Amino acid sequence: MSNKRRFYITTAIPYVNGDPHLGHALEFVQADVLARHRRLRGDNVRFLSGTDDNALKNVDAAVAAGLSVAEFVAEKAQRFVDLAVTLQLSNDDFIRTSTDPRHRPGVERLWRACAEAGDLYQRDYQGLYCSGCEAFVLPDDLAAGRCPEHGQAPELIVERNWFFRLSRYQDALLDLVERGRLRIEPTHRRNEVLAFIRSGLTDFSVSRAHERARGWGIPVPDDPEQLIYVWFDALANYITALGNDSDDAYREWWRESDERLHLIGKGIIRFHAIYWPAILLSAQQPLPTTIFVHDYLTVEGRKLSKSLGTVIDPLRVVERYGIDALRWWFHRDVPRNGDADFREVLVAARANELADGLGNLINRTIALVGRSHPGGVRQISDWPAEAAQLRERCRELPFAIDKGLAGFDLRAATTALWEVVSEANRFVSATKPWDIAKAARGGDPQASERLDAALAALLHACHVITRELRPFLPLGAERITTALTELDVEQGRSLFPKVLDQCAN
Repeated sequence: MSNKRRFYITTAIPYVNGDPHLGHALEFVQADVLARHRRLRGDNVRFLSGTDDNALKNVDAAVAAGLSVAEFVAEKAQRFVDLAVTLQLSNDDFIRTSTDPRHRPGVERLWRACAEAGDLYQRDYQGLYCSGCEAFVLPDDLAAGRCPEHGQAPELIVERNWFFRLSRYQDALLDLVERGRLRIEPTHRRNEVLAFIRSGLTDFSVSRAHERARGWGIPVPDDPEQLIYVWFDALANYITALGNDSDDAYREWWRESDERLHLIGKGIIRFHAIYWPAILLSAQQPLPTTIFVHDYLTVEGRKLSKSLGTVIDPLRVVERYGIDALRWWFHRDVPRNGDADFREVLVAARANELADGLGNLINRTIALVGRSHPGGVRQISDWPAEAAQLRERCRELPFAIDKGLAGFDLRAATTALWEVVSEANRFVSATKPWDIAKAARGGDPQASERLDAALAALLHACHVITRELRPFLPLGAERITTALTELDVEQGRSLFPKVLDQCAN
């Protein structure tokens, strides 16, 4: 039996009523960093993403496009699959809720477990429904009669639905969050969840009329006139992708995993931090251990949204600036708390930071070693005195990154990494290895020893930086590793292309 920790991480599964936008790319990449980092530290990791195919808004979009729902959903879902490839995600699994053979049986099992617990019942209901949220909303949730999330007025719906007894789990949920058994980060999001629970939980609808959903979705077991509500359906993907209780994958990654982490946007926190844990409690299944909540990307202060018409195509950004530049902007400029406004000039600036800072460091190191020690630098036992601060930064870097990512602060983690890059560049400027090399070529034996020590310290720093960079920029780190191994000056020069035109909007 392995002593490695098991880490299961999931993204939210996005609706496929339109093409992916930059906000989807952000969440994909953030989850990828966490997964890659845990693997780098030796943990066993399973990373799941996918698409929410069964939403009513997908049906509406298909009708508007004049396509069958299945055809429309398949086409849009493939674009999310392609985006994952473009972003260089390391996901182990990708689930499509309309076609994956694991999903429907898993949803039905979950439904029956809640029914056996006495937590599902039918009643007539009249309420305000926001199609953007795929949820009923209360008048107090609205701003000037409109959904603050999607800017649209909800419609009045009257129908008979199945309901889940959320009210039965109010005390249990409050205890879980207060005691930290269900960890929610950042803290202000935890407080938001606590406030909502303390205000009183009411039962919520978990089905929709077959007619209103145009027959698209998973039928309620033993009641084909009703379809399972998309949020009950979609949330279940985190466990349906692992099979059933008797499957090894379910046992390993859900029941016995050391950490079960959901990464989500702030707009769906209620579903993940309240509805989903209550459903699992009803079904007597383990709960997620951690929920990391990110804020939004905006354009001129407005949320990126298909329904709001504020969409930035991540593929276009990658085509113009490269995947490293976009990922680096996500890590360096998107805060742990608060929205981040997107402008292409900021991505260009981060591309140039990589070129001028990290690319230049690696290029200079390769050139210096290649000219004076083409066969490689010998191992040394003592670092030069002037390298003391660089050495300490290198020693502390893994711990600083661990701390940042443990608190879901990618900006803190990459700031720590960049401090080592800056320190290494200062070390080059301070020691001037090219001058030492001249003295060594002139026959100065002490200069030769000083040069060996300086280059060894510099190479060590470059290798530490490259190793710790892998979760953040996997392709960039791979190119650096090749260039350092082969001492290839040409590769060193082209590691991170510089963006000359920074006048983009």
